[in-house]
Amino acid sequence: MENFNEGRACLCALNRIFGFEPKIGLGLVRVLGGPEAVFKANQNEITDFLRSCGRERYASLVTGSAFESAAMELEELSLKGCRFIGFGESGYPEALAECEDPPLGLYYKGTLSPEEVFGKRPQVAIIGTRSLSYYGKDWCRNIVDALAKAKIKPMVVSGLALGVDITAHRAALDFGLPTVGVMATGIDDIYPMQNAATGEMMASTPGCALLTDFPPRTGAVKVNFLRRNRIIAGMCSATILVESKIRGGGMMTARLAYSYDRDVFALPGRIDDPLSQGCNMLIRENIAAPIGNLADLVERLGLGKADISLKADFKAEVENHYSELDEGSRRDILKIAMTVKSRRGIGMEELCELSGWTFSKVSRIVNTLECDGFISVDLLQHCSPRVAKG
Repeated sequence: MENFNEGRACLCALNRIFGFEPKIGLGLVRVLGGPEAVFKANQNEITDFLRSCGRERYASLVTGSAFESAAMELEELSLKGCRFIGFGESGYPEALAECEDPPLGLYYKGTLSPEEVFGKRPQVAIIGTRSLSYYGKDWCRNIVDALAKAKIKPMVVSGLALGVDITAHRAALDFGLPTVGVMATGIDDIYPMQNAATGEMMASTPGCALLTDFPPRTGAVKVNFLRRNRIIAGMCSATILVESKIRGGGMMTARLAYSYDRDVFALPGRIDDPLSQGCNMLIRENIAAPIGNLADLVERLGLGKADISLKADFKAEVENHYSELDEGSRRDILKIAMTVKSRRGIGMEELCELSGWTFSKVSRIVNTLECDGFISVDLLQHCSPRVAKG
């Protein structure tokens, strides 16, 4: 069991009280001379400061019973393999501490200490819509793959939500990068439940972790996700927006990152695609730099060079790869390949309808293209071109 730390318990109590207005809580700590001093101060001192901030309503909450409840909570967390990192303690993410509104503390679950997890690597946020397209999924995985091939291996940070978030986390696990999920619930409740297995895997994988500033038993409430986003933006040196509509949590996180003077990148997309309109807008407003070349992205992130080979011309790559086949076979393979490229996410039945061929013939060509790395096929037999190869 972790040794009791009075200052940490005080910050834990204050985080419960001032979670949505951490600047007020940190201001109280600063004025009274430390977290311990807050709970030893005269009630009038506390009330006077909070009244000066227009937050007198909090005064009645700063009590000895709040401290005692927090101390008991820390003991329970320790028994469950979790801990609380107070603001100013070692292990608290340095970049987050530099923001204007950092949490008074963070709940943490991982096999390694926070010092080991947050003190060794640059942290890159990969965020975006829950309604991820095949284009976005392919590029999200390719971006993480490129980061894994960089000279300096970063940590991938995201919000453990559906869509881009969980795709980034799973890609990081697949490609051997550490990944941290910043949650909008308590450390004891992984939301949504569809991602619980991945979240538990992250918590049990060395170098990975779960993180939140919400107390245990906090459920998923819409406003909590907005509060969570500032942690993702603040703790990372750069934020990558994969796909987003004009309004959404990813857009808010990207704008927060920009306000924190962090680097922001966005994946451009078709101007008529709602899932790319947010990215295109940030690029147009010069808030985000466009992603066009993965090797260039890796270098701009300060991660050194990456061994990345891109297909410059999909059609030429396919033709060259199958150049030794007879003309008829080569023509059939190219027809399916180019149909998949133009209709990302197309199903097998639709491929049969468009080509006029039997399922057996289409399936054989699709398997060939997949084995040779030109397309990917998901569990529902939807086909998409691979953006990067090698």
